[in-house]
Amino acid sequence: MWLLSALVPLLRLYLCGIRVLLYQMFNRSFEMPVLPKQNGRVAIVTGGTRGMGFETARRLASLGMHVIIAGNETEEGAAAVRRINEECSKGKAEFIFVDLTSLKSVRQFVQMFRDRGLPLHVLINNAGVMLVPERRTDDGFEFHFCLNYLSHFLLTNLLLDLLKESGRQGRSSRIVNMASATHYAGEVNLEDLNKRTVYSSHAAYSQSKLALVLFTYYLQEQLTAGGFAVTVNAVDPGMVDTALYDNLWTLARMMKKPVANILFRTPAEGASVSVYAAAASEMEGVGGCYLYNGRKTQSSDLSYDTELQAKLWKKSCKLVGLQGF
Repeated sequence: MWLLSALVPLLRLYLCGIRVLLYQMFNRSFEMPVLPKQNGRVAIVTGGTRGMGFETARRLASLGMHVIIAGNETEEGAAAVRRINEECSKGKAEFIFVDLTSLKSVRQFVQMFRDRGLPLHVLINNAGVMLVPERRTDDGFEFHFCLNYLSHFLLTNLLLDLLKESGRQGRSSRIVNMASATHYAGEVNLEDLNKRTVYSSHAAYSQSKLALVLFTYYLQEQLTAGGFAVTVNAVDPGMVDTALYDNLWTLARMMKKPVANILFRTPAEGASVSVYAAAASEMEGVGGCYLYNGRKTQSSDLSYDTELQAKLWKKSCKLVGLQGF
């Protein structure tokens, strides 16, 4: 029974990966439209020191944005900021430390950002990990669940009032959640979100990405009902050649290298869908979408379960110590 419980999510996840690779074999990465200038707008990008996060931060700064890179590697963050500021004459970047495996650190980050007195127009929840061995955070949460989803849930809610204040009709604030095709293989067990019964890194990763999509849809419903000029979308970058794959089994890593050279997207290509959601004129006022390769796409059937969305929201609020929406 244990073996079956671990094997099924593994097979589901790799089948998702094969489907994505087949798509990428026959379809080029979408071409980014001309984006409007973003002068005066402020963005936060989690995990913006490397990979897709760095490319996202760099592109937003090139449009004139003031970009806050949030990450836990101080030296890497300083190097990323230096590189972006050397390249971009209109926008600028700076680094603020946050450890997304710690809810306390998330709250400290939010306070540091608030102390700056800046508005907030774009929040890109990009940081993530994939297929790490079983591990708990200091708060007792399963690693994928906390870093990929729960900390971003808390971060978004703590910054939501600033996003509401900064948005206006015709110029909405935007939240972008980094999803993955693996969410199609995901299941959310509200009674065992930390995977204590049977641990599978594949199931844990898929669950964290499905949770982000469920969160996206529920939050947009609440924002729309409240009449707020804030949109939230989930984006799927496809399979991108980044350090996320460092935790694959040795054989899988060896097989990945030649395949990645041919079929994987580059970090810049993967970042394009986040930048599109964050800045494109076509996405003004558009929320509650799952975007893949620049197009609105149907996410998993389970992700549209409104009862599950509401239950996960309520459970997440309890876990991070927030009152309901």
